[in-house]
Amino acid sequence: MAKRLIMAFESSADETSVAIVQDGHEIVSLQTATQIKSHQRFGGIVPEVASRHHIEQVTILADAALEEAHLTYTDLTAIAVTQGPGLVGALLIGVTAAKTIAWAHNLPLVPVIHLAGHISAANFVEPIQYPALALMVSGGHTELVLMKAEYEYLVIGDTQDDAAGESYDKVGRTMGLQYPSGRLIDEMAHQGQDVYQLPRPMLTDDNYDFSFSGLKSAVINLLHNAEQRDEVIDHINLASSFQAAVLEVLLTKTRHALQAYPVKSFIVAGGVAANQGLRAGLDELLADFPAVHYIPVPIKLAGDNAAMIGAAGDIAYRHGARAGWDLNANPALEFPYLEE
Repeated sequence: MAKRLIMAFESSADETSVAIVQDGHEIVSLQTATQIKSHQRFGGIVPEVASRHHIEQVTILADAALEEAHLTYTDLTAIAVTQGPGLVGALLIGVTAAKTIAWAHNLPLVPVIHLAGHISAANFVEPIQYPALALMVSGGHTELVLMKAEYEYLVIGDTQDDAAGESYDKVGRTMGLQYPSGRLIDEMAHQGQDVYQLPRPMLTDDNYDFSFSGLKSAVINLLHNAEQRDEVIDHINLASSFQAAVLEVLLTKTRHALQAYPVKSFIVAGGVAANQGLRAGLDELLADFPAVHYIPVPIKLAGDNAAMIGAAGDIAYRHGARAGWDLNANPALEFPYLEE
């Protein structure tokens, strides 16, 4: 049987990435150019800056991916690309590059939902068994996704405001930490104690939805009020208290979902999936569900990268997903919600 070789493009935010993935589970090559240093002085991603960097890097990375894999375009099966969600200007660079290469080399063009990429990265560890449940936690999304079968993604719970990763960055900015601050807060949290009383939004609500805006605001108000009263806030303990609140909500909602939906696999994915506190909490939680295969996406693949888009692209390709030359970026592209 011929090998499927998918070249994938990811440019939804501040990482330009091109990969070649074989049969949906083997990374043949992966080339990524990060932009973190360009955005640190602004305290967050600047869309125009991100787009310019994508333009500069995307064709260089495509050539490098082929060179690393010792392949040519004639060896490829298809081209996959992140269609959305993300920053529209950034997405357009990847979509344009993918369309151009697919057209020039007469290759099928496969559109991919960015979130499906994060989840599909689990296949680099072991094959996802269905039905499956995923906790998707990133800077832009926090949601629980039910997959009754392969290539079927249904949201059962979503954030109603800020995503968990977004809250980490906003809290970190107020604390004076360097962007991106999620990893720094995680490290600080392990050194401190949960001593500050912070809210757990929607913790007891009878649903699987999340809310982190109120928690973020509580931390920011605590810092600002203390500054006005010349009081000293222990940032180590504050990081610990903030993370404890985030994790309690994530883990409680996940437990309820696992109890309600019998699944064979559970995946944690997205940039915040690299959080050591979250991983430790999920290790403990999944011990109570021995029949579920727990698949944490590798930390090196938790952030945005094209390998995950190649894994999702392989699934989409096998299910007949094809795009025409009119494919456009869709910054608001999302999974459908489960209707019960």
